[in-house]
Amino acid sequence: MKFFNSSTNFESVLKKYFSFKNETLSLEPFAEFLESVKRADFTDVLNFLRSNPNFAENFKHYIHNIFKGRPFNLSLTEANILSENAFFPELKKRILNKVLPPVENEKTVWYMIDNISLRPKKDLEYLHNLPENEINEFLNLLGAADFITKPNVKKELIFSMNILSWRVTGMAMEVEVVRMAPQYRNLDNPFLALQNELETLAEDLVKDPELQLHSKDSRYKQIKIYSEQCIEFVNIAFKNSAKYGISGKINQSLLKIKQQTDRIYEIVQLLVIDNEEDVLIKSKQLVFNILNYKSHKNNIADLINDSTRLISHLITNHTAETGTHYITSTRKEYMTMFYKASGGGIIVGALCVLKMLYGYIPGSDFSHAFLYSMNYAMGFIMIYLMGFTLATKQPAMTAATMTKVLSEEGNNKRNNTEFAHLVSKLFRSQFIAFVGNVLLAFPVALAIIYGLDVFFSQNLAVERSDKLLKDLDPFKSKAILHASIAGFYLFISGIISGNIGNNSVFYQIPERIAKNLSIRSFFGKKFAKGLSKYYAKNWPGIVSNFWFGVFLGATAPVGMFFGLDLDIRHITFAAGNFALGLYGKDFSVDSYTFWISFVTVFLIGFFNFLVSFSLSMFLAFRSRKMNFGQVSEIYKEIFRYFTKHPLKFFLPLSSGLDKKADDLMSSTISNKSEEH
Repeated sequence: MKFFNSSTNFESVLKKYFSFKNETLSLEPFAEFLESVKRADFTDVLNFLRSNPNFAENFKHYIHNIFKGRPFNLSLTEANILSENAFFPELKKRILNKVLPPVENEKTVWYMIDNISLRPKKDLEYLHNLPENEINEFLNLLGAADFITKPNVKKELIFSMNILSWRVTGMAMEVEVVRMAPQYRNLDNPFLALQNELETLAEDLVKDPELQLHSKDSRYKQIKIYSEQCIEFVNIAFKNSAKYGISGKINQSLLKIKQQTDRIYEIVQLLVIDNEEDVLIKSKQLVFNILNYKSHKNNIADLINDSTRLISHLITNHTAETGTHYITSTRKEYMTMFYKASGGGIIVGALCVLKMLYGYIPGSDFSHAFLYSMNYAMGFIMIYLMGFTLATKQPAMTAATMTKVLSEEGNNKRNNTEFAHLVSKLFRSQFIAFVGNVLLAFPVALAIIYGLDVFFSQNLAVERSDKLLKDLDPFKSKAILHASIAGFYLFISGIISGNIGNNSVFYQIPERIAKNLSIRSFFGKKFAKGLSKYYAKNWPGIVSNFWFGVFLGATAPVGMFFGLDLDIRHITFAAGNFALGLYGKDFSVDSYTFWISFVTVFLIGFFNFLVSFSLSMFLAFRSRKMNFGQVSEIYKEIFRYFTKHPLKFFLPLSSGLDKKADDLMSSTISNKSEEH
């Protein structure tokens, strides 16, 4: 039906179909007319209809005929509203609808819009761009300027609100949803009150078909109040998610409750008529609302954005708390960070040697992937549990912290300088952590390989030295790409940590451990309580470090299996491998090899930091609905601060802004702990 001559003009379409009283119920004439109108000047269309009243009358008769008896409640209750509580079934449904549009009831306005509009978004944009007075005149010519007052239209609107209310009440009464807003357990439920009010309004319309609401009407006021209370319920539930955690299903349920409640309020607004002008305004608004809802009905990007924003917010909320531990303020904290990073460097130096030795063990790619993964994983968990620091683990955590401060403090000139100073403290913390890792990883790896040489009377690094040094040459290897892959894994490990933290809170795992009868009876209450605290504090870190190790260890063997040149490069491991490569060559390398390897170690660190921090910042910005343009002034202020005080970005120099910057961070981050 939609395949017609695109070059046809509106006059020929009108003459073809409406030079007589057309009784057809086919949608083809309407579809052809709309396509031809979009290629013409709308003023010419109106002039033609004015000059040819017979054509206008016949067209009006046709329009009333095809709309007659077509309910439009589906366009209000289904379009652009989640139909599934779970994310993946909804995503699957929308993708299927994109590829194979569903078969609809042909007697509905829903079906009608689907079959007269090839590009709903473009058509809606076209209508929005038309002059207001021309749209008004067109509706008058069609006799549709007052259809909002028709009893059958009001009946459809109120019926749509009732459908939405019944659905939203059912979801809001689910145990898991009510748990998210315990404040409402002892209060009158606003969803039930809203449902009762809408049912009463439907009964009033049956008694009086000419019923008309106005802004002073007590029924309208009650519906408005209950709708606001329902939205407040959803807002409280989302706010409490930091305290109770949240699941994907509850996230989708709350989103759907909010969508349906908003839709109820939008519909009731259409029924409020205070003066004659409102009749045309509300009639027109209903048309635009239906087209707008339908244009987003299968939008996959909207679904992903809405569904993932809260989850990413929760993940960054948990990582933001951890990130505060990675920002040093005083000289003592600065040196403590150095000592922690040095401890991490010692362990990594040993891991470098172990990985090299594992490479000599004969076995399959899978066995090597397993050995490398366990080597990294156990080493990272050891670093974490011993309180040491792996420098590049910081960006994923600190990015969330910085974004949380930005989003809650806002972007204003009063605190821009304080924030820039806070960034300098973050940067120097990163810097000293890099230094601590590298300074110890190099000599420790060297000492261990030397000790093995003395013990076994064999230089075990000889066979691998060429490859180790070649891997540190960005012109002969993919060192930068591999460093970026490691940065991506650092970002993923931050997500895992935040997600595990959220799930731990949502499923109340620490509380379950503390109150578990089996644990308490066998080991005692004190042990159960201690285990609970240990789990809450350390489990997210243990899991994220384990998987980070698996990712790093398995990448090269998996890449080899698929014939891809994949691997990882991490600054601390690069420093250890540099030491092993030099020892394998008996320190007899040309100056080019030495200096290119030396520089590449720090280049690898830069890309580790850049990728992980950038991705983490993107996730954190997105989770808090922040626009990158909103913080452009912040970036400029940071650059200005760096040009004035460059040493503060590397050394713990005291400043009068120290206290203000600390307050800026602590006042923001403490919000979450207060909620607990």
